Amino acid sequence: MPAMLTHPQFNPIALDLHGIGLPVQIHWYGITYLVAFALFVWLGRLRVRQPWNAAAGWRTQDVEDLLFYGVLGVIVGGRLGYVLFYKPVYYAAHPLEIFAVWQGGMAFHGGLIGVIVALALFARRRQRPFWAVTDLIAPCVPLGLASGRIGNFINGELWGRAADPALPWAMVFPQAGDGVPRHPSQLYQFALEGLLLFVLMWLYARKPRATGQISGAFLFGYGVLRFVAEYFREPDAFLGLQALGLSRGQWLCVPMIVAGGAVWLWATRRQGRAAA
Repeated sequence: MPAMLTHPQFNPIALDLHGIGLPVQIHWYGITYLVAFALFVWLGRLRVRQPWNAAAGWRTQDVEDLLFYGVLGVIVGGRLGYVLFYKPVYYAAHPLEIFAVWQGGMAFHGGLIGVIVALALFARRRQRPFWAVTDLIAPCVPLGLASGRIGNFINGELWGRAADPALPWAMVFPQAGDGVPRHPSQLYQFALEGLLLFVLMWLYARKPRATGQISGAFLFGYGVLRFVAEYFREPDAFLGLQALGLSRGQWLCVPMIVAGGAVWLWATRRQGRAAA
């Protein structure tokens, strides 16, 4: 039997300042969030410099304001999404723990809903079309998602399903407590939902598109790639696999895929009617 890899068991704390008298610990996971925010601002600045976006009046200040709205949406939506989609019974019995975000528990799909609400508020306050706002930032999101998956891998959380021990990159996650070689699904998601989706979205957005097309492409693309990645990710123990042998994450991707395709078709037909 080939030697199997073992998760390196990184120290989740990148910097501990207790030694110099400061009650501060900086975690790698927090750093990956900061990296995600920095990447968003950098890519957003590149987006507003594109001639068609600059002509529409987009400025660097808009990108920074959108980051503020987006962060609020991610935190509030991600937490409430986890509470409602994954553990509603538990949190109904322990409502005060909803606010204990330091204990972990965030859901991407909930965060997406939170961001959509936050962006709708931004669009209303700035009197801009909602889909124009989401089209601007959609290509800037995947690299931030990739950074978050690196954080998951460092923490040794959200590990994959059991893998063939002969798989060269099969990895034992001691946190799982069973010694079973598994798919490093965090890295799969880093590659699919992060790098691959970024490349596809950035290339697609390199020229003007009908309002809504970029947003629709992002929803569809993320939904499909996350659906695929979920086949390698271990379902939450308290949920397991559900109808048709799919995970909760896969079922949450289905409306996302449908909505993304519908938005893209709507935007394309709307552009065709306008041209006619």
